[in-house]
Amino acid sequence: MSTLVLATGETYSPPSAGYLEFPPIFGAVTKPMLLAIMATLIISVFFLAATRNMKIVPGKFQYLAESIYSFGRNNIAREQIGSAEFRPFVPLILALFTFLLVNNLFGLIPVTKFPTMAQIGFPLALSLLVVYPVYHIAGMRKHGFFGYFKNQLFPPGAPWPVYILLAPIEFFSKFVVNPLTLAVRVFAAMFAGYMLILVFAGAGTFLLVHGEGLLYAVAGLSYLGVIAITFLEALIMTIQAFIFALLSASYIGMALAEEH
Repeated sequence: MSTLVLATGETYSPPSAGYLEFPPIFGAVTKPMLLAIMATLIISVFFLAATRNMKIVPGKFQYLAESIYSFGRNNIAREQIGSAEFRPFVPLILALFTFLLVNNLFGLIPVTKFPTMAQIGFPLALSLLVVYPVYHIAGMRKHGFFGYFKNQLFPPGAPWPVYILLAPIEFFSKFVVNPLTLAVRVFAAMFAGYMLILVFAGAGTFLLVHGEGLLYAVAGLSYLGVIAITFLEALIMTIQAFIFALLSASYIGMALAEEH
């Protein structure tokens, strides 16, 4: 691991992946687990409170909840799945979007200071245990078991010898690559952003405490880097939650489509 050595002999070692390992708080429960539970409670309380006393002319709180719902319903689920079949999947898509968004934004809150999705187990669980079975089961219910595999592995219009090569590629893509890349995409973005903030904040503090002269200015630049990355991360966190929900809806739409 690379280290920064000052003339005074002080050394700074950048953070490693070990910073994502959290000891149990009680039993087998760790901080990321608690954050995931907190996110569920926050989202549930938010929508319950916003819809408890709904009015024709919404207040700001109700308007915010309706805007989030409308975005998940119309801009993600309806556009990707289709106007004829999207309605049963709106709760899932909305839950995925809001759950990922809140868990990602935990990385910017001083008390929590960690985006839950920076631990690969959480996005993998959402992808492999939630999204993956939903879109395959939805496709099988519509097309039948064998009809679904035929629809997914043998796109119409290709010469039959091509299917010898095309079918294995389609199978690998639809049943292996898609769920893995869905999880890895959000994990990689959250992990990278979290580590960048740690590196800049740690280096700035180290130089401020142990440096001298011009190194104080470098420490200031490092803190400015933390601020800039934090604003960028807020945007990336929102985009990644949107992309995860968007791709999930897209996979459902492709599973239900007559042809792809």
